[in-house]
Amino acid sequence: MRLNTILCWLIILMFMWESSMTAELNMNISFKEKVIQLLNLLNLESSDLEKVRAVTNLPESAAVELLSYYRSRTSVKHPVQRTKDEKPSPDKLSTATRQVADDALRNILATLSVYPRFDFGKEIDWFTNRAPNKDNEWLWQLHRHYSWDALAEAYRYTRNEEYARCYVRQLLDWIKKCPLQKNSPAWRTIEAGIRGYSWTGHFQSFLDSDAYTPEVLINHLLSFYQHAEYLTSRDMSRNNWGLMEAEGAAFIAMTFPEFKSASRWRRKAFNHLKLMIKTQVRPDGHQYEQCLNYHMGCILWFARTAEMAEANGLKEEFGSDYWKSLEMMCEIPMKLCAMDGAHPQFGDTSSQLNWRATLAKYARLFKREDMLYVATEGKEGKPPAETCFALPYSGFYSMRSGWDSKAIMLVLKCGPDGGWHCQPDNGTFEIFAGSRRLTPDSGTYIYYGDENALKWRKWFRQTRVHQTLTLDGVDTAYAPALLLWQTGKNTDVLVVENQSYKHLKHRRAVLFVEKRFFILVDDALGESTGTVMLHFQFPPVSHKLQPENLSAHTEFDTGANLLIKALPRPGLKLVPEEGWVSFKYGSREPRPAFRFEVEKQKQNLRFVTVLVPFEEIVPEVEIGVIRGELPEAKETEIEIRLKEEKFRASYKLP
Repeated sequence: MRLNTILCWLIILMFMWESSMTAELNMNISFKEKVIQLLNLLNLESSDLEKVRAVTNLPESAAVELLSYYRSRTSVKHPVQRTKDEKPSPDKLSTATRQVADDALRNILATLSVYPRFDFGKEIDWFTNRAPNKDNEWLWQLHRHYSWDALAEAYRYTRNEEYARCYVRQLLDWIKKCPLQKNSPAWRTIEAGIRGYSWTGHFQSFLDSDAYTPEVLINHLLSFYQHAEYLTSRDMSRNNWGLMEAEGAAFIAMTFPEFKSASRWRRKAFNHLKLMIKTQVRPDGHQYEQCLNYHMGCILWFARTAEMAEANGLKEEFGSDYWKSLEMMCEIPMKLCAMDGAHPQFGDTSSQLNWRATLAKYARLFKREDMLYVATEGKEGKPPAETCFALPYSGFYSMRSGWDSKAIMLVLKCGPDGGWHCQPDNGTFEIFAGSRRLTPDSGTYIYYGDENALKWRKWFRQTRVHQTLTLDGVDTAYAPALLLWQTGKNTDVLVVENQSYKHLKHRRAVLFVEKRFFILVDDALGESTGTVMLHFQFPPVSHKLQPENLSAHTEFDTGANLLIKALPRPGLKLVPEEGWVSFKYGSREPRPAFRFEVEKQKQNLRFVTVLVPFEEIVPEVEIGVIRGELPEAKETEIEIRLKEEKFRASYKLP
């Protein structure tokens, strides 16, 4: 028993020693000592490393043999294929990527795309405090090395050694100047995970270059080891950060199975991804942060590791349920995005999101003709059988007139709290018509920055700057419920509600009539008193507000416009509001905004509003309530006169 106890403690101590190597790795030692340090981390008993093992007493020779081994190794399959035997094809290199790579040659580096590339001069200060707008996001993303991605692509297509020499110089400089330190901007776990993924691609790209010497390899491998240990020696984050942490560790483990710890890293990363796809993805397929930008990112973070695992004979490590969840995630852009490539920008989403490429890739992988049709704008595949979709667990609902570029579409959000990237905007919506967004969500603007930037961050998150209802303009809570979802030939109906305040519930019915226009029935239910406001925002365009008849419309010169008109009621007023919109991170512009408001006593209130997409002539609209004038009514019927036509639409609550 005593012998078994001693053996158990020895195993535990060995594991603790190996796990602590992250902190103990010393990068400020001689090259010979670094080689010895690295060889102790590799499984030299592998027959593939026989030549390295034979010269372990000669560290410099061992480094040469190790580089030779990696250059000849074919057992590992990586998404970035090595191109040493291919002829250069500089015509395939995009102008934009070439510009980023050429700038990097002069230490002009890229971070966020909304910021100009930064000129560091002769020496790179990886911890500079000269971030634009004092935005820490800029500094953090500096350590994601986007310019190195461009250098790698430029080298693969041109075989110009100048790109390889630049990469090697900057890589060694970063490793030297950015040691692993707690609270360092270089070592947030999200950045470490992103590097773990992207650096393996850089390794594949530059491995065969003249600039990638044995010295570079040893430093690179030691840093890879440090990254993997850092990412797996702690509990991974249970949000999108954790997906990037797991992806980085997994890619290092699969790219470098020669490390003794590789199988442990791989298990930790794989298990985390399998757990997170169950906990971060709701049953309707949407990622729990309620933000399309991060949803699309999560598809890649979940999928890329599983794809590389399958390519390397590890398919059994990810079961069929994992891929079924991924397929459901890929249905989301098909259900919520417009045929012309536009998409709602709820929460921390910006409008330059390119979801088409991801959808097209996985449409082919899953053999989905409907997803392929949407991804290729109808050039391939077959249109989806449905035009309306409900995601009741995440609270997203879409109605559209068809699958062509002229289609009218509304996407509404009324879901649970998704955390920091989500905004308190339940009931809000976006309308698209004729390839134009007519009620764009306010967007993100910025994450971090100085006091002024943070003030604007708060402004863009307010409930009152979204297309929904507030009491005295105060932010609402997250307390959603779906009351009715009914699709039909003539009218599609959605009724949701949100307990926005302790004593006031907002119930919103949306009726899509004849696939041509929308009726909103908004009820303010509860004993709270104050000013009830129904907020609307247009895109940045000329517009006309007509308080005298409670209407407003956009004035685009050509194409689709939108008319919004309210049913009159005692005390109801149309009031202009301050309006801003952010279509890309770090950028904002003014736009028209207004509200309908009325003073509420203890009794409930009902608003009826019509939203009509139109072209050329502003339509004349009359609104009448046939049944259900009171907000307590279970059955409601509305009559709309639109030009010379008359429409009736109704709904009945369960």
